[in-house]
Amino acid sequence: MTHRKAVLLMVAVTLMWSIAGVVSRHFEAARGFEVTFWRSAFNALALVVMLGWLRGPATLVSAIRSGGRTLWLSGLCWAVMYTAFMMALSLTTVANVLVTMALGPLFTALMARFALGHRLAARTWAAIVLAGAGIAWMYAREVSGSDPRHLAGTLVALGVPIAAAVNWTLIQHNRGGEKQDMLPAVLIGAVLSAAAMVLPSQPFAATGRDLALLAMLGVVQLAIPCLLAVTIARSLSAPEMSLLGLLEVVFGVLWAWLGANEAPAVSVIGGGLLVLLALAGNELMALRERRA
Repeated sequence: MTHRKAVLLMVAVTLMWSIAGVVSRHFEAARGFEVTFWRSAFNALALVVMLGWLRGPATLVSAIRSGGRTLWLSGLCWAVMYTAFMMALSLTTVANVLVTMALGPLFTALMARFALGHRLAARTWAAIVLAGAGIAWMYAREVSGSDPRHLAGTLVALGVPIAAAVNWTLIQHNRGGEKQDMLPAVLIGAVLSAAAMVLPSQPFAATGRDLALLAMLGVVQLAIPCLLAVTIARSLSAPEMSLLGLLEVVFGVLWAWLGANEAPAVSVIGGGLLVLLALAGNELMALRERRA
C-alpha cells in the first residue's frame, strides 16, 4: 500500500468511526444498555464472519483458545471501550464524548511512562498541560452545577481513553506481541460487551428501524474500520495514525451538528480546540522527528 493510499484510507476509517453519535440520535425506542448490547452483538457477528473468511474458522478458534492472558485482557479493554462509548453518548453530547476520547494518546504516553519506563519528550509534557487546561475549560460548567447527566457522561466517556491506554501498554509490554495475533481480541471485546449488557437491556424495546441502525453501527462503524485500521498500521507511523485519528472528533461533532441539531457549547468548542491543538502539535512534532 502506498503512503498516499494509506492516508486516504485512514481518513475513510475516521469517517466511519465518526457516524456513531449522529446515528444514536435517531433511535426510536432503544436506549442506553440496549443500544450498547445490540451494537456490540452486531459487531461480534460481523467480526466472526470477516475474521472467519480472512483467517479461516479453525485458525480463528485456535487463536482465541491459545491466545493466553494478554489476548483476553486486551479483549476486556475493548469491551470497556465499546460499552463506555455508547453509554456516554446516552448521557451527554457527542462533542463531549469525542473530545474526551481524544485524550487517548496522552493517557497512553503517561501510562507508558509509569508502567514501561518510557521517557516523555518535553513537547509531550507541554501537550499534557495544554490539554488539561482545555478539559478544565470544557467541563467547568458541568462540575459547577449544570445538568449532572453531562458530568456523568463525561466520567463514563473517560473509560474509553483509559481502557485504550491500558490496552496499548499491555500489548507493548508483551514481548511476543509482534508475533501474537491480537486481532481476535477485538472479537472477544465485542462478545464480552454484549454479554455484560444483555440482562440490563431487558425488556428489549428496539424497533425494526433501531435494529437496522444498530446493525449498521456494528458493521460499518466498528467491524470494517477496525480491520482496515490494522492493515493501515503497517503503512503509517504511529504519530501519523494518531494525528489522522483526530479527524474523528471533527467529523463526529460536525455530523451531530448538521444531522441532529446538536450544537456544541462555547466551552466545549474552546476547550476542545485546546485539546486538539495540543494533540495535533505533539503528533506533528513527533512525525517531524521521525522523518528527520
